[in-house]
Amino acid sequence: MSNTPKLYGLVLGGGRSTRMGSDKRLLNYHGSEQQACMYNLLEQVCEASYLSIRQDQVSSNEGRFNVIIDKNRYQGPFNGIMSAHAAYPKVAWLVLACDLPFMDKESLKTLIAKRNLLKGATAMATKKTDIPEPLVTIWEPKGLEKAKEFLEVSKNSGPTEFLRNSEIDKVYPSTDDVLFNANSREDFDQAKTRLKALQDG
Repeated sequence: MSNTPKLYGLVLGGGRSTRMGSDKRLLNYHGSEQQACMYNLLEQVCEASYLSIRQDQVSSNEGRFNVIIDKNRYQGPFNGIMSAHAAYPKVAWLVLACDLPFMDKESLKTLIAKRNLLKGATAMATKKTDIPEPLVTIWEPKGLEKAKEFLEVSKNSGPTEFLRNSEIDKVYPSTDDVLFNANSREDFDQAKTRLKALQDG
């Protein structure tokens, strides 16, 4: 369809990583920084890809990625998502957290194949919880415009709450592990152990 919004990829790397104790985007699960792994995945399935970071993280980027600097108009993940929407308001964004050690290309291809242009977003969700994961979601431009309206009256609310109360489609990955978020050092160690076991067969 000629009026289909282009699909850009966004890796959210601007979080403070307080629970992890070190910058989650720089952790190594697969032989390189996690931000690079997520960025490379998006480059394979999107028309363009960007890394969302804070102003104080720019110097560490070293020109390796296209970047969008957080505008700090909103709290939490909406900070990076809405900063990207402000930069390119007519495109859809496939948003990925940087802390998804089990994310893979096939899961992203499944999400894109099931993208519903009639809805404001197409989100992945685990079969166990059925809760939409906003950081593995295709956000359509119209959905982000509604999110902007939502944030005007719900400034402290997060993207999960917005999605749960919006007209969206949900997509379920082949395994819930794909949506595992590594937020703590214990999560990191657990993910490394499981990845090694998978590698060893």
